[in-house]
Amino acid sequence: MQEFKSETIKLPEPKYDSDISIEKALLKRRSVRSFKDSPLTLAEVSQLLWAAQGITSPGGLRTAPSAGALYPLEIYIVAGNVDALPDGVYNYRPYKHELVRVVTGDKRIELCDAALGQTSVRNAAAVIVFSAVYKRTTMKYGDRGIQYVHIETGHAAQNVFLQSVPLELGTVVIGAFYDDAVRKILQMSDSEQPLYIMPVGRMK
Repeated sequence: MQEFKSETIKLPEPKYDSDISIEKALLKRRSVRSFKDSPLTLAEVSQLLWAAQGITSPGGLRTAPSAGALYPLEIYIVAGNVDALPDGVYNYRPYKHELVRVVTGDKRIELCDAALGQTSVRNAAAVIVFSAVYKRTTMKYGDRGIQYVHIETGHAAQNVFLQSVPLELGTVVIGAFYDDAVRKILQMSDSEQPLYIMPVGRMK
């Protein structure tokens, strides 16, 4: 494990309105695999992460529904071209809307290799990675909870897709990757299972 001083970054407050209706976002949503070589802003990263798992009520409910409100998902951002955010891997903490750095350095090429060489991962300004701690859900629902976790991941990923539309960003969902390699690159805990990779960037 790399040695570095732990860094916590408070994210800008997300916006709760835009000029794009939900209907327009649904109409315009597409999978995008080619990106410009230009940075994202920290505010854009903030908005995407909030869309994925942001807190939306004083009781801690989130943007995506979760079976039993148990929230098994962990969200990471692999930053390589984000203004005001040093290259590295960060874990998103919804309750404080902040990032905690877990790995230093640009890991997009390594993550691309782990994703069977899919170039959208390497060329994106940043990559959102979803993992799950199944036990948070299966402790209540048994093996059926695994299915609930997968359903929840789809909810959260679709939120990112729809949020990308008013931001004029592109993204795509990637499910083909070597689990152990992704886990190692992001230094996930043994209890986590990587599920989705979403490269994000400005559309060409």
